[in-house]
Amino acid sequence: MNDGILLIAIAAAALLLGAGLGWYGHTSASARTLRRRERFFGLPENSECLVVVNRDAGGGDWSVAKHDALALVELAAVIKGCRAHLQIVAHDTAAQGFGDRTEFCVGTPLSNRRMAAHMHSLLPGVRINTDPEPGPDRGAFAVGTERYRLENGVTEHVVLARLTAGQDARPVFVSCGQRSITNQAAMRYLARNEAKLSRKYGNNPFVLLLKVVNSQSYGPDVVELVADVTKAARTPLPAVAEK
Repeated sequence: MNDGILLIAIAAAALLLGAGLGWYGHTSASARTLRRRERFFGLPENSECLVVVNRDAGGGDWSVAKHDALALVELAAVIKGCRAHLQIVAHDTAAQGFGDRTEFCVGTPLSNRRMAAHMHSLLPGVRINTDPEPGPDRGAFAVGTERYRLENGVTEHVVLARLTAGQDARPVFVSCGQRSITNQAAMRYLARNEAKLSRKYGNNPFVLLLKVVNSQSYGPDVVELVADVTKAARTPLPAVAEK
């Protein structure tokens, strides 16, 4: 074998080796990403998860508000990416405990009975002003000692949380927004920032307060993190003395 043929053979072998190593590295990185995502969402391959939504009061027997339905689309992509399966149930038919399988609960305590139970037992430091009379605090969130008002279409808030009932329990993801468009925004934020949230919190609980900015112009796309309110949201508020 002359030198020219030898050099060609060495170059070809190097190219094949490099391609093989590149393929292996890409495959290994993809596998690690998938495993991390599965751990974060509590969704190993072929597992099942529960998606709980409120009924649309203006719809039929079984309909979902537009932006809540779009939030489900965001969730479906996440669940499919983990190679898991979802079951969608109405809030008033989800009479079961939590921790056996991952749950995504979307809505407000006013329209979602399951959400009301989660807020009471898992987020006792969060209060929502449900006064039907018009006023500046109507629909406002109180987290600990801080208050966050609602300005329709301008400034709207949503609580996004990953909660667990124990070390080995599957997580409950909660999206409780001041308007349904904020739930879509929260699910999109969760899907887009899963890697960042996983690196920061691991598999531990967290509670984030997000702000949706100018939804009347930008829809659910512009979302800002207001604060990590994990401690305040999970600390029971002092009882109010009766007069």
